[in-house]
Amino acid sequence: MRFLALPLAFLATPLIAQDCGGPLPAFIEGVKAQAIAEGVPPSAADSFFAGAQIDSEVIAADRRQGVFQLDFVTFSRRLISQNRIDNGNAMSQRYDDTFDRIESEYGIPRGVLLAFWAFETDYGQVQGDFNTRDALLTLAHDCRRPELFRPQLIAGIKLHARGDFDVNTTEGAWAGEIGQLQKLPKEILEQGVDGDGDGRVDLRNSAPDALMTGAQVLSSLGWQANEPWLQEIDVPSDFNWSLTGLDTELTIADWTDLGVTPRSGSLPAQDKTASVLLPVGREGPAFLAYPNFSVYFEWNQSFVYVATAAYFATRLEGASVFDAGTFSEGLSGEEVTRLQEKLQARGYDVGGSDGIIGAMTRDAVQKEQERLGFPADAWPTRELLNAL
Repeated sequence: MRFLALPLAFLATPLIAQDCGGPLPAFIEGVKAQAIAEGVPPSAADSFFAGAQIDSEVIAADRRQGVFQLDFVTFSRRLISQNRIDNGNAMSQRYDDTFDRIESEYGIPRGVLLAFWAFETDYGQVQGDFNTRDALLTLAHDCRRPELFRPQLIAGIKLHARGDFDVNTTEGAWAGEIGQLQKLPKEILEQGVDGDGDGRVDLRNSAPDALMTGAQVLSSLGWQANEPWLQEIDVPSDFNWSLTGLDTELTIADWTDLGVTPRSGSLPAQDKTASVLLPVGREGPAFLAYPNFSVYFEWNQSFVYVATAAYFATRLEGASVFDAGTFSEGLSGEEVTRLQEKLQARGYDVGGSDGIIGAMTRDAVQKEQERLGFPADAWPTRELLNAL
């Protein structure tokens, strides 16, 4: 359900611009003024907001992201199916020339982009049906993350001014992402690539445009060409677990000395650096996370999404299914929230008590495990929760 809550009294009141929140007309006028100051014709700014309204379903979706409370093993098994692998291989063949070009120009393996393409829109089949203009307006007006969405709203106006954003027909995800790889307007405006050579950047209808743009975005975020991102490993049972986690980076020579071995294939050059990643603790799968792995967090900040997307990319490049070990499901979302509250009470910044085990929560957990003499593998357990 979409609604526009504008009491008549507001319409008779002078409009005062604000960064977020407050009367919607005043907010829109402030955004228009900023866009015009940045070079948008006033007529384009006016037409962009014609019929604009707040979308309550966008706010509901923003507050409801429980899927990210799942652990890596459960999440990855839910997202990765044989059908998705088969479709990925088919898309790899169908757009072979585009992927060859990406690998040549950007040094990004096709599995990386295929994984994002699969997770974001099922290879372009499910791109979302939210009106993008209204979604951006809603999230920019909402005061939860205006620093992220106000610039995206301005970028949307600029795309509209150049003829690449029809406010009535442009649809996508609830968070304002557009196209087969779900990119935000600012990324499209600044880094959109015409991959099929038709003179337009159309991320909804052109897979080459979407894939080339995705490669350009990853490259701009710091992707190191022709370098690895994630590799499954085996670690000895007496491993020093406090060395695990993305904050500790050692050379391959160092990890080898500590007993790390590849589960298949070989490790890269001895002077390359990496971190040992245990997504669900020492009893689950283990990976070496190379510097390119950090770029994934610029695409999506969810730890479980990032780990799964990076792992799926390796599968699409030929890796085998991970060894789940003796892992058993961890804390419930409610228990994670309680844990986060206890960690915050001890002075840790875990990014809020949202029931999601993100990087900040994992870091705090590992520090408390060390303090209490538990195996410091950054995976929260009921034993740790009870001890706190």
